[in-house]
Amino acid sequence: MVDYPAALDEVAQRQQKILTRAQLLATGFDDMYLYRQTRRGVWQRVLPATYALFSGTLTGEQRRISAAIYAGPDAQLTGLAALRWYGFRYSPHTEDVHLLVPHHTRRRSAGHAVISRALTLDSRARLTANYAVCSPARAVVDAARDLRKLRPVRAIVAEAVQRGFTDLAALDAEIRRARRSRTALVRKAFSEVVSGTRSAPEAELRECLAGSRVPAVLWNPRLVDAEGRRLPTPDGYLPEAGVALEVDSQEYHFSPEDWARTLDRHNELSRLGVLILHFTPAQIRRDPAAVRRIVEEAYATRGGASTPVVARPAREV
Repeated sequence: MVDYPAALDEVAQRQQKILTRAQLLATGFDDMYLYRQTRRGVWQRVLPATYALFSGTLTGEQRRISAAIYAGPDAQLTGLAALRWYGFRYSPHTEDVHLLVPHHTRRRSAGHAVISRALTLDSRARLTANYAVCSPARAVVDAARDLRKLRPVRAIVAEAVQRGFTDLAALDAEIRRARRSRTALVRKAFSEVVSGTRSAPEAELRECLAGSRVPAVLWNPRLVDAEGRRLPTPDGYLPEAGVALEVDSQEYHFSPEDWARTLDRHNELSRLGVLILHFTPAQIRRDPAAVRRIVEEAYATRGGASTPVVARPAREV
């Protein structure tokens, strides 16, 4: 049964039956009627002066709509809520909806609506029927500023670039805009991506080997054979010993095709005499000392190997 007049039907459908007090009063309802409807459990007050014209749990989209209309017409969805809207796979889950509003706005956070006042809103925000969504670069940086651990920050920065949501230039511009305000983690994750690390587990492997006895690892290098033909790119490579490093995880390879390409790299590089060491993200996190020892021992053993290795970084050919 519809509990609102035809005058509200269009906006109610567009806003998925999430309406503000002002919208309801404008069509003839009064506060006593709103009170009775919520008291009876027919409607529910989901945020201050914001009602759902139904009982039960809100969907993710209804939570975004309710937070946005509560925050006001100039609000922009950002942070983890925006990453979820874009379809990021590895951003941490949250029930909160983070929105930016103009600095002069006097709206405060309430319930699942987390409000931040900003001196400058995102000029590249995307408009939907009910709210604006910050650009992926702005959303990534805003999300990272609210996270306290490096691992999830690495994951969202790597995914943003790897899956083409944004590029390094846009991320760099947003980090510079935020300056030094809670940006240490995103700056570190960004520098790792710039230097060739493509995923959070690869960054953790790189960190694991930073203090080892092996020379500098080439990350995602361009390799060629003796004739200059392009070879598959391993996650890491020690050219002096012909040792390749691979982080094996379907979680961080973004499709079954990527997983299959990992196996192809193994076969092609092995054929040329390269020793390939495989590690899972769980191994790297659980026992980094053991991972470091395996790499060091493989490097020491291969240093004196008589088997010729014909895979070389392209710049050395």
